[in-house]
Amino acid sequence: MLGEFITRGLVLVLGYAYPAFECFRTVEKNRVEIEELRFWCQYWIIVAVLTVLERIGDIFISWLPMYGEMKLALFIYLWYPKTKGTGYVYETLLRPYVVNHEPGIDRNFQELRARTWDLALYYWQNCTNLGQSTFFQIIQYLAAQSGKFSKTNNEEKNKKPYPTAAAPPPSPTGSPYFHLMPHKRK
Repeated sequence: MLGEFITRGLVLVLGYAYPAFECFRTVEKNRVEIEELRFWCQYWIIVAVLTVLERIGDIFISWLPMYGEMKLALFIYLWYPKTKGTGYVYETLLRPYVVNHEPGIDRNFQELRARTWDLALYYWQNCTNLGQSTFFQIIQYLAAQSGKFSKTNNEEKNKKPYPTAAAPPPSPTGSPYFHLMPHKRK
């Protein structure tokens, strides 16, 4: 477990970070040498292809003993100044294959891009339709709830808050407050 963690860390540093820094230094030189730039471009092409193949074939190859260490050794072989394996791998393996299959690869990428765009538009339309219908359902629900509350409030406003006592009997003088006035006895 610890060995795998260390190997992954070394792959990140020696397979990606260090080559990226070297590529950066090459690009930022005052006088960029085309061969050195070509070398780093070839390196990143190979690393991209290896990454894609690794994602596809990970189920079949990741269980191999010392897989991480072999991957680390390959990365170092590709950029190490004494071996500079990038040139060899690129010229003998990758370039001939891509040159022979370039029209088909290009066509497949264009079809994939078109399908991806169509799929993205399809899902965008479905999501907007779903979002719109959900929004209107929420508005309708809130309006219905608001109607219930306003109807209840209107009914409560029409009701008297406290029960009132029965009205006093009509007074002989016609004044409703006759019973409250002091009476003179005759």
